[in-house]
Amino acid sequence: MCAEKRKNSPILSALTACRSKLLAFIRGRTAGRYDADDILQEITYQLMKVEQPVENVAAWLFRAARNEMTDQARKKRELPLPTHYADDSDDEPFLEDELAETLFGVPQSPEEAYLSELIWDELINALSELPEAQRFVFEKTELEGYSFKKLAEETGVSVQALLSRKHKAVLYLRSRLHTLYDELTGE
Repeated sequence: MCAEKRKNSPILSALTACRSKLLAFIRGRTAGRYDADDILQEITYQLMKVEQPVENVAAWLFRAARNEMTDQARKKRELPLPTHYADDSDDEPFLEDELAETLFGVPQSPEEAYLSELIWDELINALSELPEAQRFVFEKTELEGYSFKKLAEETGVSVQALLSRKHKAVLYLRSRLHTLYDELTGE
């Protein structure tokens, strides 16, 4: 599509007309400016991909913004691996928040970098011991951020089956890495 035709597009005209209101709407419901900008960019991209004509572009954009904010909130609400699968019998989660920070955070010292590398090495070794199906779902959901729904759509495997595989993987990893955890925490 040439630049002149794109400028005259009714969709782009409607987007331009309500952009500031839409951005204010999103910013009023998100924590940070960058979150709002990301959401606006995502829904603009979604609008450009729509194949059917959109009668009321402004209404579509606000609905898409609400949906995207809901999706973002769900992602942020998801508990990280360390506390998500703690046994009910344990009073303490499998890994402490500090250990999660060591795994996923930016090391602030050479000691933290070494510790992170040690833990990642053990985790990678433990992951390699898992059956392929369990390792796949664990890596996709925990390390790559896939939702179970998206993974189910891509693989054709039911969400329940994926949940079961991940649960088995977590149980194995928990028992396999428990010794390292005890050594690191001094228990």
